[in-house]
Amino acid sequence: MESITKNRQTPATLRAMVERAYGAEQVPTGEPDTWLEELGHGWFNVAYRILLRDGRAVVVKIAPPRGVPVMPAERGAMRIELDALALIAARTDVPVPQVDHADLSHELVDADYFFMPFVDAENFGIITDGLGTERRAAYNEALGAANRELNSIRGSWFGPLAGPGDPSWRVVFTGLVEDVLAAGEARSVDIGRDYDEIRKVVALHADVLDEVIEPRFVEWDLWDSNVMVRDGRIVTIIDHERALYGDPLMEAGFAGTYLSDFGDPTAFMRGYGQEQLTPREQTRRGLYCLHLVVIMAIETVYRGHTTPTQYDWARKQIDTMMRLLTEP
Repeated sequence: MESITKNRQTPATLRAMVERAYGAEQVPTGEPDTWLEELGHGWFNVAYRILLRDGRAVVVKIAPPRGVPVMPAERGAMRIELDALALIAARTDVPVPQVDHADLSHELVDADYFFMPFVDAENFGIITDGLGTERRAAYNEALGAANRELNSIRGSWFGPLAGPGDPSWRVVFTGLVEDVLAAGEARSVDIGRDYDEIRKVVALHADVLDEVIEPRFVEWDLWDSNVMVRDGRIVTIIDHERALYGDPLMEAGFAGTYLSDFGDPTAFMRGYGQEQLTPREQTRRGLYCLHLVVIMAIETVYRGHTTPTQYDWARKQIDTMMRLLTEP
């Protein structure tokens, strides 16, 4: 996926980054195509697979360039991911990447970056269409169980992992919505609806947010494309940069309970241990879906997408969500 947020680096710079992380004796030699490969399926950060001199394969993930505007939830995203990885490793048994080296100094490149071991596994999102129904359901059920374990981590506030936060989920979530709408207005993004219409619909249903009283760790971006699988099991979960303390119903696995375009959530919910949602939980999920598809429309402008596929799809979903949240 192409995006102007991808902070690509030269082989010479990548060699310098390897030396800082692993030592001069591990810096690869030879032509770049013998040791360097860009991993292209990500949408935001750039990631490279690098073969060290001793034969180990590692991945370096690099945040966007300093001068590229990003969406509000993506500001400081790599530091959020590092915090999330440390928290998950300390508090759960959910498999996540090990951080070999993180550099936040901006001395070698104009952004944060970190190295981790390369995981020899398949991306669930890439292979899912080729799987049989039973295997796909088994992976989704395992994902539901893993997601529930992640959500078992309790926070002391709603909002960013590192704080500051707020004791009210309504305050935090409506603030997230306003941040996104303001970002869209700043770039004059046409989302097919007046921005104040979105604000009114969120305000109309905001009382359901008051039912969320315990902050929980929420991945928020745990789609199948962020799950690496092998031999019938989840090997690791990647891309944790949107994590926050919030309502577990924000998780991607629940999106299909309100909007069918996000897929059948049955196996995920079975693994999670929650068969269905109450009407008021459904309304909360509806607000989260609306928030999500508005993000998906606006971010195409910030990322400089060259094809309209995601934008056109998101515009249609905004219309659908507005109808569902306003009609009896």
